[in-house]
Amino acid sequence: MNWDDTTDETAAERLVGSVADREDQAVEAALRPKDLGEFIGQEKVREQLDLVLRAARARGATADHVLLSGAPGLGKTTLSMIIAAEMGAPIRITSGPAIQHAGDLAAILSSLQEGEVLFLDEIHRMSRPAEEMLYMAMEDFRVDVIVGKGPGATAIPLELPPFTLVGATTRAGLLPPPLRDRFGFTAHMEFYEPAELERVIHRSANLLDVEIDPAGAAEIAGRSRGTPRIANRLLRRVRDYAQVKADGFITRDIAGAALKVYEVDGRGLDRLDRGVLEALLKLFGGGPVGLSTLAVAVGEERETVEEVAEPFLVREGLLARTPRGRVATPAAWAHLGLTPPRSSTGGNGQGDLFGA
Repeated sequence: MNWDDTTDETAAERLVGSVADREDQAVEAALRPKDLGEFIGQEKVREQLDLVLRAARARGATADHVLLSGAPGLGKTTLSMIIAAEMGAPIRITSGPAIQHAGDLAAILSSLQEGEVLFLDEIHRMSRPAEEMLYMAMEDFRVDVIVGKGPGATAIPLELPPFTLVGATTRAGLLPPPLRDRFGFTAHMEFYEPAELERVIHRSANLLDVEIDPAGAAEIAGRSRGTPRIANRLLRRVRDYAQVKADGFITRDIAGAALKVYEVDGRGLDRLDRGVLEALLKLFGGGPVGLSTLAVAVGEERETVEEVAEPFLVREGLLARTPRGRVATPAAWAHLGLTPPRSSTGGNGQGDLFGA
């Protein structure tokens, strides 16, 4: 292969990235809890779900449909797998964006086994025709397959075996009421407290055969944004640093030094988060500034800034959304060690110029 060729190099980079992604996914799968007893955090959700599943097993029936909502990385996929394991049933995994036609959904539903769990991630992104087909499938375990076109089209009813749909969404408000009402159990998953994340980190460290002291786990937990997936990812990166730069044992100092290398600061802000704040403060005097303008300033897509960086910055009290645009809070100026302009009262009055 000619490594000077741009096309070949790009293909090689994609291949390396794909292999790395598969390795990360394999590690994440190994760290997933296998039953409700192993699952850390989400106490209310676990208790409620345990009752639902135990009752279904006692009746010898298929469990009710389950809707899980919450931010990415809180364990929705893991809980879907636990539901299948607790019910002794196989699981089928798909996602809303992959189902763009009613026929796509009909093909999946018609191949389900009795009692099988169908996990539908990002359920709010399904197409409307597929969504309407799902109503009948969830309620009556039946779908109508349309054969032919025009006046001669015929609806053929197709009976489905009883199954459990587990829907996951990060934006429950986008689900239409008819779909939301067909779930027998709905749960909203909350962000984790640092103490809960410390337990997650100690459990994962044990599975990865990594030595870590309580102070090291606390340091990682404090920078994990209340999210177990991030905690596990940071633990793996700190493990790498400890193996290369130290004796493999993770202490608070080792964890802090490692996360500094990976540009994760003491509050969990990463490169993108800091880039958004720095642009807002240094280029626009703290705002207000429109989202599109802010995204251009940091060289990211609007959706990336809005869906990846903003929720955490707002939750941390570093950024506020206003009708005139995004505005930095006094805490943002303090966090970056900058002094707000004298005339600033949370912004530079440029909201009309930059728009919301």
